[in-house]
Amino acid sequence: MVAAAMTGGRVKLHNARADLLDAVIEKLREAGASIDHDGSTITVTGRQKLKSVNVRTAPHPAFPTDMQAQFMAMNTVTQGSASVVETIFENRFMHVQELQRLGANIEVEGNTAIVHGVEYLDGATVMATDLRASASLVLAGLVARGETTIERIYHLDRGYERLEEKLTALGATVRRVH
Repeated sequence: MVAAAMTGGRVKLHNARADLLDAVIEKLREAGASIDHDGSTITVTGRQKLKSVNVRTAPHPAFPTDMQAQFMAMNTVTQGSASVVETIFENRFMHVQELQRLGANIEVEGNTAIVHGVEYLDGATVMATDLRASASLVLAGLVARGETTIERIYHLDRGYERLEEKLTALGATVRRVH
């Protein structure tokens, strides 16, 4: 959903439960993405330039900590600035330094990150530090100019089965390098 929003793409998710994603859907709409859901299908249509959205993680049904890194990646290329507050896990901002390698403008103080949207990110070699961080780097790489290489993708493989194949099927240029 975040990939479609960030890239200005359109995806249709089948067998998806919008009622379990209320907080995520609300924030994507606030950013400017169009989201429709009908039964077990969710359709997400992104925009070229989204608006920054503030995020504060909290237990369900509030905004999930598992989506914090992905929304931080989205906020790196939006219009404006936004705060990302992590209230569940300490040290859950390890992806910030890697996003900065791509040109992101992020300041961290304690459990709060302030993300200032930039015009574009530039491809670079980055390192996945955990599952969610690796997802954020993939998203950032999708919109970065040039080539992005993500190292230590075994983190990604723990939670996302054949992600490169799925993104390629949606039109992304992604490949696994051995």
